[in-house]
Amino acid sequence: MLKQGNTISTLTAFKKYVIQQARTNLSKGKKNFSRELYDSLDGKVTFDDTRVNIDFTMEEYGLYQDKGVKGVKSNYVENRDTPFSYKTSSNLIGVEAATGKLGNWAKSKRLRFRDVKGRYLSYKSIGFILANSIKNKGIKASMFFTKPFEKAFENLDEDLREAYGKDVVDFLESSLRKVDIKSKKV
Repeated sequence: MLKQGNTISTLTAFKKYVIQQARTNLSKGKKNFSRELYDSLDGKVTFDDTRVNIDFTMEEYGLYQDKGVKGVKSNYVENRDTPFSYKTSSNLIGVEAATGKLGNWAKSKRLRFRDVKGRYLSYKSIGFILANSIKNKGIKASMFFTKPFEKAFENLDEDLREAYGKDVVDFLESSLRKVDIKSKKV
């Protein structure tokens, strides 16, 4: 049976590179507030007799950060090809759900707004304002995962050919040694 040691090693190196670069992009892009997305980035290389698979996983909102989300009222140029968008008729439940997390984020950043009378707004109110703003403007695509994946994928074809070729050579050499040993015994 053909052992795929070199092929698996090449795909594992590809996986590690993509994850490491994606994490670097999150940190440099200042999108690493809670480290949830950073820590959730993972990959798995599996193989059976007929195929080899690489599966990447991350928190669901990582897709929105990577591809961006079209806003209701305005849009970022980078988001032209994104499959995600906010709907004008979306209910307030989504905004309410985001209010708590965004309020906590505002609190950690010591972000304060004042009302017309000069009083500070509560962090829950700030979270609501931020959630509503995100719904209207959208989320700019960061491509934190897509860019390193595409860059590494450009060279993967040649690297895989070499690795698979080495695996075939190893298999043939091993098979020929077994045949040579059996022929000497007879």
